[in-house]
Amino acid sequence: MGVDLESVSEATSGAIGSLLSTTILYPLDTCKTKYQAEARAHGQQKYRKLTDVLWEAISTRQVLSLYQGIGTKNLQSFISQFVYFYGYSYFKRLYMEKSGFKKIGTKANLIIAAAAGACTAVITQPLDTASSRMQTSAFGKSKGLWETLTEGSWSDAFDGLGISLLLTSNPAIQYTVFDQLKQKLLMRNKNGAEKTAVTLSAFSAFVLGALSKSIATFLTYPAIRCKVVIQAADTDDDETKKAQRKSKKTIFAVICAIWEREGIFGFFKGLHAQILKTVLSSALLLMIKEKIAATTWVLILAIRRYLFLTRGRLKST
Repeated sequence: MGVDLESVSEATSGAIGSLLSTTILYPLDTCKTKYQAEARAHGQQKYRKLTDVLWEAISTRQVLSLYQGIGTKNLQSFISQFVYFYGYSYFKRLYMEKSGFKKIGTKANLIIAAAAGACTAVITQPLDTASSRMQTSAFGKSKGLWETLTEGSWSDAFDGLGISLLLTSNPAIQYTVFDQLKQKLLMRNKNGAEKTAVTLSAFSAFVLGALSKSIATFLTYPAIRCKVVIQAADTDDDETKKAQRKSKKTIFAVICAIWEREGIFGFFKGLHAQILKTVLSSALLLMIKEKIAATTWVLILAIRRYLFLTRGRLKST
């Protein structure tokens, strides 16, 4: 079986969109992650508001530390989105070819999106864990990627994998909602514009991306909060305390800790920040992806033709 060029095009445009959106919104992402990582009693919280994180960076003259771990995050985002979009596009095309259906139903779309998400989570989990540790480290004290990954056991690099697999429902919900809304909008535009509307406008892609991500984020946020707490960096170098904290960073232990210290609303701490960041990020990602998809497809075909012609000339000589 040859390479599925359409899936490669989808994956490449999605990965580029993710890279750009992650870079633009990275300071907000750092503030959000550090704010979410605290699982303490209300009276002992260091950050009472999201802006407290930003003010700490400014007051300590560590503004550039808002970008700590950006290289790892970009690498993780690029790989994860490439793997996700390739898997999603490939599995969807394969399903439609095997089933003979011209359209894909909601249930099948959810299953395909979840399968693509699961593959992505397993492959990129070490980078995801490392980027979270870098972001939640004290400002100015973040370690490099290799040092972060090797400071514990290999299993430590997969902290939160169980929740990451659970959270495959997030992009599954998001892209299913986005695809369904996109199909309805394009069909309506096509009927009213003499078949000229074959792609979404930048504004339409942005709005649909924001709406679909808001729905997915709200439904899965308690799991997102638990995952951030599990992956957060340790705050001191005392090995005994590190070992004690490590033993408490299981899913069940984190759920109990949040419940006991913060109550039911603790599972939604930072929801507004998560929605702001992820909605903007996903909306930008999908907007950029929609606008560069055609260009990416043309470039891939041009590269394929060039390689084909070059191979033919070499054979003839």
